[in-house]
Amino acid sequence: MFILVAFSLLITQKQYFGDPIDCIVEGVDAGIMDTYCWIHSTYTIPSLTGAVVGEEVPHPGVSNPRDGPDDQYEIRHHKYYQWVTLFLYLQAIMFYVPRYLWKIWEGGKVKMLVMQLNSPILDDDVKRDRKAMLVDYFSVNLHNHNFYAFRFFFCEVLNFVNVIGQIYFTDRFLGYEFTTYGTKVVAFSEQEMGSRHDPMDEIFPKVAKCTFHKYGASGTVETHDGLCVLPLNIFNEKIYIFLWFWFIIVAVISGVGLLYRMATFTPAFRQILLRTRSRLASSDNVEAISRKCQIGDWFVLYQLAKNMDPLIYKEFITDLANKLQGKGPV
Repeated sequence: MFILVAFSLLITQKQYFGDPIDCIVEGVDAGIMDTYCWIHSTYTIPSLTGAVVGEEVPHPGVSNPRDGPDDQYEIRHHKYYQWVTLFLYLQAIMFYVPRYLWKIWEGGKVKMLVMQLNSPILDDDVKRDRKAMLVDYFSVNLHNHNFYAFRFFFCEVLNFVNVIGQIYFTDRFLGYEFTTYGTKVVAFSEQEMGSRHDPMDEIFPKVAKCTFHKYGASGTVETHDGLCVLPLNIFNEKIYIFLWFWFIIVAVISGVGLLYRMATFTPAFRQILLRTRSRLASSDNVEAISRKCQIGDWFVLYQLAKNMDPLIYKEFITDLANKLQGKGPV
């Protein structure tokens, strides 16, 4: 979320407080031409992006529209750059939604249960009383934590669905060029200089064309062909190549996280994880608790293990095991 917000602010600074477009044209005021081309889009010819600059075309993909077989010289209008800053901000909001939902549903439950037991320096009487309260809470509310855990699992699924959806919608936003954008850029970087066709020029052209129509002195329609420089695309192309790799990494990590979560539905795997987290406690006590706990109870115990002092957590596990087995406190 913070990465996307930072990118959105960067583009906002350049787009609304800088000079995102400069057009060269005769017979039309430069300011009017810049505003018109920014609002109504520019265009390039993708099939000519790899043409020889200075001989076939003045800039990659910049040429007059022409006829060719199978729409070989079809033009592509570029309008998305007006919306990049808003699109990035919307993506940031979507990435924050799972966290926001979990903060509402969690409601500070773990913090309340920890009760400052994360500090190794604690008065013995206070520590004993708070441990006793925590043990009593678990013994009374055993098997009542499943809904709490399932809401967390839902947020994990939502994280994975969100990043996959972000890849899809970004691909649509960029004219179905985003999914192959990273691989094309990597392949481009491995080619020899002079024979390289930059795929970034197809999606984020630095120079494009714009056509402006107006009435002349005699009342006839005049066509003015402008050449527009888009310095903002220098930032856009770097942002989206970073996002391509970042989304792939996040999607892979989220997918692995879901596989891990599916494994936690196995009691034996949950016992191994709880034993790893409470390594100072007796294995017999951990096993006794694991036999009694459902997945929601295990999830809360696992979260407490990450937030409590290890020595205090060991004592808590011992007392809880004795309580669940009907034994008195040690």
